[in-house]
Amino acid sequence: MTKKTEKSLDEKRIPNPKTMARPNQRTLARLSAVQALYQMDIGQASLETTLKEFTSLRKGAELEGEESLPADHDFLTQIVKGVTKNQLQIDPDIDGALDDTWPVGRIDATMRAILRSATFELSSRKDIAPAIVINEYVEIAKSFFENDVSKMVNAVLDRVAKLHKSE
Repeated sequence: MTKKTEKSLDEKRIPNPKTMARPNQRTLARLSAVQALYQMDIGQASLETTLKEFTSLRKGAELEGEESLPADHDFLTQIVKGVTKNQLQIDPDIDGALDDTWPVGRIDATMRAILRSATFELSSRKDIAPAIVINEYVEIAKSFFENDVSKMVNAVLDRVAKLHKSE
């Protein structure tokens, strides 16, 4: 990823609402999970502190001047705890789906959070169709990055989904 396709740190805090459809509670939970994992990765915040902040302070968000539904906090918690608990299994899945020259530790922290969240769902949440998971995280990627990055997210998650399809 180059600086040209990556948004600034300030732009990453709040996604571009024009690139997202009116989000439902699970979409907002996924977005919040990505932001929480990013915060834990960059700020070295603890799981407990981060979850407390994201479940108590972020009740609802304003998108395009309208208040949205609050995030599904149980789902948010499942994703964040699931990623942190299973990261030693998640990262090799992502590494296997990425180009050999770009291991998961080398990619942007926001991208890592997106791919880890989605990979957790693809590997652990068999009750959710892979196409839904992939589409949701591609849309989240579009809100943080420009066009080509969302295509890469789609390709990587498709490979991860195929890996877990046989399980």
